[in-house]
Amino acid sequence: MKRYTWRTALLEAVMIGAGLLFAFPVYVLVVLALRSEDSTASPLAPPTEPTLANFGDAWREAGLGAATLYSALVTVSSVTLLVVLSALAAYPIARSTRHWSRGVFALFMLGLLLPFQLALIPLYQTMRDLGLLGNPLALTIFYTGVQMPFSVFLYTGFLRTLDRGYEEAALMDGCGPVRAFVRVVFPLLRPITGTVVILNVIFVWNDFLTPLLYLSGTGQQTIPVALFGFVGQYVSQWPLVFAGLIIGSAPVLIAYFAMQKRIIQGFAGGLKG
Repeated sequence: MKRYTWRTALLEAVMIGAGLLFAFPVYVLVVLALRSEDSTASPLAPPTEPTLANFGDAWREAGLGAATLYSALVTVSSVTLLVVLSALAAYPIARSTRHWSRGVFALFMLGLLLPFQLALIPLYQTMRDLGLLGNPLALTIFYTGVQMPFSVFLYTGFLRTLDRGYEEAALMDGCGPVRAFVRVVFPLLRPITGTVVILNVIFVWNDFLTPLLYLSGTGQQTIPVALFGFVGQYVSQWPLVFAGLIIGSAPVLIAYFAMQKRIIQGFAGGLKG
């Protein structure tokens, strides 16, 4: 048996310190969400009279019911397109031995290096000319294009570690390339698909700038933009803001904890490739 040494104690102390560091913002979030609006106590002090009324007020005043539906609509449509298109694009890149596959993969990787803010104004003008401003479809198109390089990167790395024997057997049995991919290869991509889904869900669900630009002035707001209404130049309703943040983050947290095992496995497989 290994002895408990000072190195082990030091490692445990570092891990506990890191855990407390990450838990501190969550503590502040919960404390402020449970505090009454007229409280003048320190933000770090636990509330003496905690209240759950902030959650009901935030849900009602910010219209979080409709905002949640629009956030879910944009997130589901964007992530579905990302999974389908990225997997289809990564498959020939990973399996082809021709020079064009390396060039296409390098082109996708270029999308990881260039910040999307460089094209923010041209994209806005394009959406305006297409008549998509104020339409959630604009967000779906935007997110699908922006997150494609990262998703293709993960799928390509995972496919390069995948045994070709399964799809070769399917091809020998008479399956075409598309049918072999749909029936044989894609089910084997479940670990990396879980990673792609949850990482893109987090990005799309929490994004604030893009919905503010494309849906500004309409009633079709996502959760981050809806909560922004509580912050004004002279008055900021912070208890309602933090209560709304907890409500808005709950679906993503539930999805993450439900899929965390596949996320870690898929991300490790993508990096290995």
